[in-house]
Amino acid sequence: MGKVTLPVLKKMKGREKIAMVTCYDASFARLVEKSGVESVLVGDSLGNVIKGESNTLGVSISEMEYHVKAVRKGITNPFLIADMPFGSYQVSLEKGLRNAIKLMKAGAEAVKVEGGAEVAKLISKLTSFGIPVVGHAGLTPQYVNKFGGFGKRGKTPEEREFIFESAKIIEKAGAEMIVLEGIPEKLAEDITAALKIPTIGIGAGKATDGQVLVLYDLLGMDSSFNPSFLKKYADLDDTVTKALTAYFADVKK
Repeated sequence: MGKVTLPVLKKMKGREKIAMVTCYDASFARLVEKSGVESVLVGDSLGNVIKGESNTLGVSISEMEYHVKAVRKGITNPFLIADMPFGSYQVSLEKGLRNAIKLMKAGAEAVKVEGGAEVAKLISKLTSFGIPVVGHAGLTPQYVNKFGGFGKRGKTPEEREFIFESAKIIEKAGAEMIVLEGIPEKLAEDITAALKIPTIGIGAGKATDGQVLVLYDLLGMDSSFNPSFLKKYADLDDTVTKALTAYFADVKK
């Protein structure tokens, strides 16, 4: 596989599914590089899987810069996207632009923002300066306090219509791709058919143009985390625990 660029990903829509995973450090990035996965997201999910927090709200822009730089050192070919963390773009367009520039200088090739109409002006501003933007609709983790948790979105006709319209607004504002999280499969299918940009699903069924999973989740690093949409491709919780237990025993002997 050669270098994956944004035009390559956009041409894959309707032709070939896009594989995306999250990643947070150079060691795992090196392994992702060898897998053939086309895109890597340095997600603010690092708040959960790296920092051990219950949500993503405590992640700072400096932490995102740190992890983007680390991942960049481990990958060459996958297209690298960085999350804009909570508080890095909500205050003003200028602050959002400054922080997006920081992530691009750290090695990102695009930034991801959550929301619909409320981030449309930001998306337009960033793209006008050559910063590609990935949108994020449906279950938006940065809105956890508004919704009272991480449950599925789009359970009512009104909410489904809101998500559908949000996706169209995101595309019109200039986003190059959009993540659809935690929504009904039929809604994700309808959005995918309506948009010209690629849709990347997580907990949104198989009709999207691609899929993204948290790397630690698909590797089975937490045996207690088993959402319905997650397929685990390894059981590192058990493997790593057994390896460390064996090491512990050898040291004691």
